[in-house]
Amino acid sequence: MNVVFLHDELRPDAREDELDVVVEAGVITAALGELGHRAARLPFSLDLRTAARELRRLRPDVVFNLVESVEGHGRLIALAPALLDSLRIPYTGAGTEAMFTTSGKLLTKRLLQAAGIATPPWFTPANAPDGRVPLPGRHGDSPSASRWIIKSVWEDASLGIEDDSVVQMGSADELCAAIAGRAEQLGGEAFAEAYIPGREFNLSVLAGPDGPEVLPPAEIHFVDYAADRPRVVGYRAKWDTASFEYSHTPRSFEFPASDRPLLAELCRIARACWTVFGLRGYARVDFRVDDAGRPWVLEINANPCLSPDAGFPEAAFCGGLTFPQVIARLLADARCGGAAMMRRQECEV
Repeated sequence: MNVVFLHDELRPDAREDELDVVVEAGVITAALGELGHRAARLPFSLDLRTAARELRRLRPDVVFNLVESVEGHGRLIALAPALLDSLRIPYTGAGTEAMFTTSGKLLTKRLLQAAGIATPPWFTPANAPDGRVPLPGRHGDSPSASRWIIKSVWEDASLGIEDDSVVQMGSADELCAAIAGRAEQLGGEAFAEAYIPGREFNLSVLAGPDGPEVLPPAEIHFVDYAADRPRVVGYRAKWDTASFEYSHTPRSFEFPASDRPLLAELCRIARACWTVFGLRGYARVDFRVDDAGRPWVLEINANPCLSPDAGFPEAAFCGGLTFPQVIARLLADARCGGAAMMRRQECEV
């Protein structure tokens, strides 16, 4: 089978999270070779005409979509699947609609809330027109009354998130100022989310012949963190291999028997997220579990990292899958999804 990698066009000043696509492409190429497939790479930019021309020339059976941003902008991530849909080329991972809705964190949270899936309360200047901050504790929705984490609306990879992203505010003016002060380093648009003290979990989901399979849950441990230090998996924890945060936030797949009901509930919610957002291929759902044992969905990643040390491959390995087996399932799901898309388009015509 002829496979084309579609990936971010790397800029000279590319960050560590952007450069990781080179590692991903290398391990996926090796797995494709082991499976007997051919592979080529194609960088993706705002020059959609050139991308379309090259895709027609390469004539891939499947495109492996590794695009996470376009010219450094996460909000443009859905352009890649949108172009592939228009060319009627099967591709791995989420479709255009799911990629757009999960990349915009505010839209994700609104859809989660509408589906009855708990997500931490959030604040933007636009949703407090009367000047009052909807403090979570005031409504009994969260164990935190005034602590917030300032996040990017569109950017992934924990861009701009560190300990000082967690702030304590008591007025709309203070919170609006905190959001405005961080917007630039967070990709230009930011919001505040209620900070949930507690445990952090990642649930990886992989498409299979019998539907989505939830892989073994992982918990992030915050080792030797001071009692008053926020437990956040920030940019350094993910990408700065020389940092304290990177070496002191290991993930674990081992749990005591007392956690079984909680893990079952996390798996149920992860499947519900897959259905609500119409996900395909693979995904990762990130949770915080508060001190009362209640899970809160933080984010949904519709194209999680596939580098060898990333959470998704490790979860697959713990579930008894080899990396080539994961790649084979993603390709099979892409072919099925592509065939279904073409049937729908033919019916619409």
